[in-house]
Amino acid sequence: MKRHLFKQDSSLGERLIREARLAREKADQLPAGEEREDFLKKAREADMAAHIDEWLHSPGLKAPT
Repeated sequence: MKRHLFKQDSSLGERLIREARLAREKADQLPAGEEREDFLKKAREADMAAHIDEWLHSPGLKAPT
């Protein structure tokens, strides 16, 4: 089976930040409740993942020797 490869237009961190922003915008349009909390949780998780990605790509991080 052949894999379909494609080039990403933006970095993972940028995509995660955009996903978090969109989730917050959707949550703002909803009344208080479970669905709104799910969108807010998704936004928090995307923010955390973006911070981890930023940390992993920071110049101060060095591979173990």
